[in-house]
Amino acid sequence: MRVVLAVAAVACVVFFVAAQGRGAQVTYGSGAAPEESPSAPPEQPTVDLPSAPEMAAMLDEEPVVRLPGAVAAWDEERVRQAIGDRDVRIIAAPPGLTKEQRSAFAEVDFEVRRDLEDDADLTVLTISGTRVSGGIYEVAPSTLDEWRAQFGRNDVTAPMIALINQLIGSGDEPVEGPADERREPTPDELEVVAEQLRESGRFTAPGASLTDVPADASAEAFGGVPAMYAAFPVQPAGERVPDYGPALARLFPETAIVVLYGSWIEYHGPHAADFAEVAAAGYYAQYGSVLARGPYPQDDVLRVYLRQVASVRYAGLFDRPLPYTPFDPLSVTLPALPWIFAGCAALLLALSARPLLRRTAARPLGTAGRLGELSALAVEVSGLTEKAQDPAFARAIVHLRAARDAIAGGLPDRHVHRLLDHAAEELDRVGRAVPVDGYRPADNLRRQRA
Repeated sequence: MRVVLAVAAVACVVFFVAAQGRGAQVTYGSGAAPEESPSAPPEQPTVDLPSAPEMAAMLDEEPVVRLPGAVAAWDEERVRQAIGDRDVRIIAAPPGLTKEQRSAFAEVDFEVRRDLEDDADLTVLTISGTRVSGGIYEVAPSTLDEWRAQFGRNDVTAPMIALINQLIGSGDEPVEGPADERREPTPDELEVVAEQLRESGRFTAPGASLTDVPADASAEAFGGVPAMYAAFPVQPAGERVPDYGPALARLFPETAIVVLYGSWIEYHGPHAADFAEVAAAGYYAQYGSVLARGPYPQDDVLRVYLRQVASVRYAGLFDRPLPYTPFDPLSVTLPALPWIFAGCAALLLALSARPLLRRTAARPLGTAGRLGELSALAVEVSGLTEKAQDPAFARAIVHLRAARDAIAGGLPDRHVHRLLDHAAEELDRVGRAVPVDGYRPADNLRRQRA
């Protein structure tokens, strides 16, 4: 077997090297610049955050707590209807928390449950900026309308309802999307914006943070054609706000127009029907979770968005048909050869390393490995638990989540192992109570290493 794999690997290398230099490649020019993410805000406390026990005490007194500086907004009536008669606590924190503050904020769920003696019917939702999470779950928008509501109006109604439905056991219920809170701008409102766009190509409304347009990124995104930019602050939730994009596109035809509402960015202009949704979906799917928890200035948000536009542009959109290329079997075969070679090499290494793996299999697991093993065991045993074991299982999940956050926060291994020890003890109780043998942590460890 090893001889066959070695011969196949050598053949792939020889054929691949011999075929180099054949064929031609056609491009539109230099590709887009490497992707970058929005500049992270300084890791210095910009807000005062109470300790986890203090926040838990606040939730013990009031079911909904908004800490000073919190920006998230939601439809209270819709959320109340989703909660019904269940015990759901909600706490919203401001954006821009440091790692230490985020770690403390994540422990609120654990502190509340400890104070209430692990009430199985209690649900705690934490909102950091506009990032919604609860228990071991975190929810994010999945449609452009939901992203527009989150980043243009700080409205997290739809994610909150989706998470509440998931946590209380009705996750299959459809969630109505955010209401369309836009209107046509009045002639006076439109003229104020259009006047500055005619003069400088940029309009910044009071409260918006856009100070300058990155010229290089704009030229790369739109092929050197001048574009217009209009920036507005986050719009109030529940109010109908002017929808400037379509109105400006009619006023300035054949001009690329970019409109910002807070961290929400819209494109209007040539080829918008083919391009706008692709760019927006790719951008917010990649960076939405980061933007939700940090107060990023519009300059940074716009610069990364324009890089995304450039990537889409060089992919062949913007009404740029790709040149015809006749079918070449060699061009199809060559890209696969390195992967075939890598597969052969990997199999050879695997066959040669099996004795070594057997010798090292008994080594103790690290913190990350132990967390993964216990998490996998929790998933396996979750379908076997009954009502009597639910409290222990819930406590185990809380400890596992706290350990995961501790690893992400760079806390000492001793602290992480203490949390994992608590989780293992709770899972051991569950494993002893379920009707199937072999689901205690010690049994699972022996089974995995057998």
